[in-house]
Amino acid sequence: MLDKTIADSFPASDSPSSIPDPSVDSFGLELEDSGRTLPGHAPREALTVGGYVAERTVRLKIKRQDAPHSKPYWQEFELRWRPGMNVITALMDIAADPVDRLGRATQSITYESNCLEEVCGSCAMLINGRAGMACSALIDRLEQPICLEPLSRFPVVRDLAVDRGVLFENLKRVRAWVPVDGTYDLGGGPRISPAIQEEAYPLSRCISCCLCMEVCPQFTKKTGFVGAAIINQVRLFNLHPTGKTLLGERLRAMMGDGGIHECSYAQNCVRICPKHIPLTTSISIVYGQAMKQAIGDLLRT
Repeated sequence: MLDKTIADSFPASDSPSSIPDPSVDSFGLELEDSGRTLPGHAPREALTVGGYVAERTVRLKIKRQDAPHSKPYWQEFELRWRPGMNVITALMDIAADPVDRLGRATQSITYESNCLEEVCGSCAMLINGRAGMACSALIDRLEQPICLEPLSRFPVVRDLAVDRGVLFENLKRVRAWVPVDGTYDLGGGPRISPAIQEEAYPLSRCISCCLCMEVCPQFTKKTGFVGAAIINQVRLFNLHPTGKTLLGERLRAMMGDGGIHECSYAQNCVRICPKHIPLTTSISIVYGQAMKQAIGDLLRT
């Protein structure tokens, strides 16, 4: 089964005459010659795995960047296909044997991942141009070559890893916590009714992946919009009996620069959310709370 010739493993279209110009990438980025030149097709030896010709392979095209301010470039990899592979599996295979599609040694890809079950939110990236979680992106459901890029709305640290610190700065800005200080015994906490628990649980499933921010047309440096995830957390902590003590401060933060008024209600966030959080509902509810707070503050002055 694996003793077929290398030539038989290539279609006729892979002849040298059909190979495109390697100096220009189809994505418009210049390909470099210092160990990074990526012709349209790999040499036939690149399809051998352990001395055998692989029947089926996975081809990846990854946008790389060596440092935050360096020039991005594309690099291709070809791996042996295995059942049940996802994007993280492929990146782990590259890390185990960092060789590009031309068979040249290279550095492994920098990326973030942890739980591998769509819970931690760290492996968010652009997969074939669409924001998604790499751990739940199955190779068999993706068109090849699979193009991987870092999230575009956040500063690149290296390769596919980005700095999502703005998310946590905005969480601090809206005081997204329950204010219980001290180590002394405060006794039993306030009771939360089953109805409130049922409303709050879907909101608490946010994994801080930032996909809602990536697809939001308003999440830009110019607007400074906090994003749907932050507004959802405001709603969550305003539901909590103890969290309500900071309700006024949260809502005033929502009325400030980059607050809820920047939302254009494009609804991209609720469509992309991997945990199916009712983000647009949260935006509507917090908007109403902010309006009540503004009117109350006006009447008290």
